[in-house]
Amino acid sequence: MDSEYVKGEGCRTVPLSGHVGFDSLPDQLVNKSVNHGFCFNILCVGETGLGKSTLMDTLFNTKFEGEPASHSQPGVKLKSNTYDLQESNVNLKLTIVSTVGFGDQINKEDSYKPIVEFIDAQFEAYLQEELKIKRVLHNYHDTRIHACLYFIAPTGHSLKSLDLVTMKKLDSKVNIIPIIAKSDAVSKSELTKFKIKITSELVSNGVQIYQFPTDDESVAEINGTMNAHLPFAVIGSTEEMKIGNKMMKARQYPWGTVQVENEAHCDFVKLREMLIRVNMEDLREQTHARHYELYRRCKLEEMGFKDTDPDSKPFSLQETYEAKRNEFLGELQKKEEEMRQMFVQRVKEKEAELKEAEKELHEKFDRLKKLHQDEKKKLEDKKKSLDDEVNAFKQKKTAAELLQSQAQQAGGSQTLKRDKERKN
Repeated sequence: MDSEYVKGEGCRTVPLSGHVGFDSLPDQLVNKSVNHGFCFNILCVGETGLGKSTLMDTLFNTKFEGEPASHSQPGVKLKSNTYDLQESNVNLKLTIVSTVGFGDQINKEDSYKPIVEFIDAQFEAYLQEELKIKRVLHNYHDTRIHACLYFIAPTGHSLKSLDLVTMKKLDSKVNIIPIIAKSDAVSKSELTKFKIKITSELVSNGVQIYQFPTDDESVAEINGTMNAHLPFAVIGSTEEMKIGNKMMKARQYPWGTVQVENEAHCDFVKLREMLIRVNMEDLREQTHARHYELYRRCKLEEMGFKDTDPDSKPFSLQETYEAKRNEFLGELQKKEEEMRQMFVQRVKEKEAELKEAEKELHEKFDRLKKLHQDEKKKLEDKKKSLDDEVNAFKQKKTAAELLQSQAQQAGGSQTLKRDKERKN
């Protein structure tokens, strides 16, 4: 069998005279990929109660764990669950990330921020793994979001401002596929008008949603047709009912039955075909080649890395690193000098405060000392006055006792004289 080498710039076309064997390369890639397995990460963004969990259960024909979220969340939180699925001989590591509490707050101004931060955190984790000296990317669990299913409430009128703001913030970071949730709540004619209205609002607000690729001839026709059906109007259900002779997923209403996999009833089959069976690998490639590369480029430019210098010469990674390191060390020394000067200034201010406090203490000590001396002098004067009074009192007492003894002696002599006179 003759084959020819693919033409390229600077290459010659050489005919082969026999079978060589590199036509088995696609088979080698398939076998290697199947043995290694695949990962796919879906982000479900939408208000509480729009059926995000039910749709995931319906898409993958299983029952994922999880409890219904309440409407009383103080803020938006992202809940991530990873599952290992197997179909035939293909293993898929599926990660489903759901927004808990989205749209439940009174002030919805910052509802998109936790979602953007989560997506950036997954990009950052992959970038840090890439920048390691010893990388293990072949075994690395890639958590970057490959597809964002944005659930739109079936109002039948227009998009909410929350939806427009959130999708505008996410369109450069993730592949957005808008879907109308619980589409059986809107009539068929209203649904057609609603789709046109949504598409018009997305275009007028500059929101870039994911377009199914049409560059591959094998899927160009079906993808081109499906792009015209966006956003998909879907219904989810895990309940099976017997319709005719077949068991089908459906929803039973008092007025009739809605069949989930009936394309006349909803676009669930279209979504499953486009998301899983036709374009899953393109979603993974777009995430890596477009969204992650944009994040990586911006991040490396922030770190000071560039492809070329001002003279349009290639940048040396070592020189860039050394320049950034020297810049960092210079900034560090500058900050150290500023901190040292600040420390010296604080020490001087503290010394001045201590000297002022010491001066106040000395003045207070002198005042107390003088007050103490005045009090001591007053006490000494008072003591001297009391001593004088005591001495005067003692002198008076001595004089009184002397007078009293003299009086007693005089009285005794008179008594003896009287006794003698009586005897005579």
